[in-house]
Amino acid sequence: MKNILELQKKNFVITDKNVEQYADKIATWISQQVQATHSEGVVLGMSGGIDCSVVARLCQLAQVDIELVLMPYGDDMEKTSSYSHSMELINKFKFLHHSYDIKPAVDALAIPGDSCRVGNKLKLDLARANIRPRVRMAYLYEYAQLNNFLVIGTGNLSERMIGYFTKWGDGGCDLNPIGMLTKREVYVLANYLQIPNSIIQKKPSAGLWEGQTDEDEIGITYAQIDDYLLDGTSGNIEINQMIERKIKFANHKLVPIPIFLDCA
Repeated sequence: MKNILELQKKNFVITDKNVEQYADKIATWISQQVQATHSEGVVLGMSGGIDCSVVARLCQLAQVDIELVLMPYGDDMEKTSSYSHSMELINKFKFLHHSYDIKPAVDALAIPGDSCRVGNKLKLDLARANIRPRVRMAYLYEYAQLNNFLVIGTGNLSERMIGYFTKWGDGGCDLNPIGMLTKREVYVLANYLQIPNSIIQKKPSAGLWEGQTDEDEIGITYAQIDDYLLDGTSGNIEINQMIERKIKFANHKLVPIPIFLDCA
C-alpha cells in the first residue's frame, strides 16, 4: 500500500524543536484564510478536548476574532468534566463563549427505532449518537452566518485518515488548521500553547455517549495510528491491517461527492 503521507503530501513533522515556527506558520495561515473571505472572525465548537483547545489558541495567536460555542446534550458535558475543562481554558485565556443545549433539537430528529432494517442496536445507537455532531454543526453554521464568521474545524490527520469523524458533522467546516497534524503533533502544540494540563492529560473522547473514549471505540491507540502515518508501520502487522481497512472504508468521507458527468 502506498504510504498515506505521500498520498496526503504531508512534508513536515512538528516537534519540540520547531513547534514555535509551525505555530506561527499555522497562525499566519488562519489569518490569511479569514482575510481572504472578508470574514469578521471564526466560531469554534468547544468540547473541552485537546484538538479544539489547540485550534482556539492558534486563532488567538493569529489575532483573529474567535468565539467558542459549548453545545451540551442535556448535562452530558458536566458528567464527563467537559464543561469544567472548557471553562478552565476559557477563563485562562479570556475567550468569548456561548452555550446552547442541543438536546431538544437532537431528540426531535431521532427517527423511531423500528426504522432500522438490520435490527442492530449498536448501529441504531451509533446513528443516533451521530445526530449530535450534525446538530452542533448546524448551530455553528447558523451562528457563523449571523455574524459573518467562518466555522473552523478541529479534526486532526490521525482521525481524518481512518474516518473517525461524522460526515456532515464535526467533519464539516470552512477551514481546518490541524487537518495535516497527527495527534502526536497536536500534543506538542498543546504544550507550547500552554493548554491546561487537565485537558492534555485526559483520555480523548468525542462525547458521543457517557463513558465513551476515542481509543476504546476505534480499537487502536493514537500512538499506533501516528506511528503508521509517520513511519509507515505501527510495529504490528495486524494493527497495520486494521488501520489500512479503516483508511479504505473512510475514503468516501475524504473525496469530493461523486457527480455524474457524461464523458461520451
